[in-house]
Amino acid sequence: MPATPAQETAAEAPAPCRVVVCRDCCCGTYKVPGVDHAAQLARLRAEVPVRVSECLDVCEHANVVVVQPSAVGRAAGARPVWLGLVNDVDATEDIAGWVRAGGPGVAPRPEILDLYAITPPRRPTP
Repeated sequence: MPATPAQETAAEAPAPCRVVVCRDCCCGTYKVPGVDHAAQLARLRAEVPVRVSECLDVCEHANVVVVQPSAVGRAAGARPVWLGLVNDVDATEDIAGWVRAGGPGVAPRPEILDLYAITPPRRPTP
């Protein structure tokens, strides 16, 4: 069956900005009280593809959100941006606005998100 014009356009479009949200042992659980975790996921999913991950090994920064650059952002040299302590609606809105504008490498990161920036854990070397 031939592809529809919408499918062809989607297949030709460069990869969009994506978000990874940790939802394991600490993030997204009762250990971070007062956060509507389902609403946070729904809000981010309204703007960008979201992948829910198991533990990202930075539990001290729960809730962790990683904003991955789009294909255009990666071509511009952008790297994923790790954000921690994303525990309020305003922070989620700031992330949603940034990804709506293009995210890393495409749109400047709002200065307020600098307060949430964390260093990703190091992977053990073989």
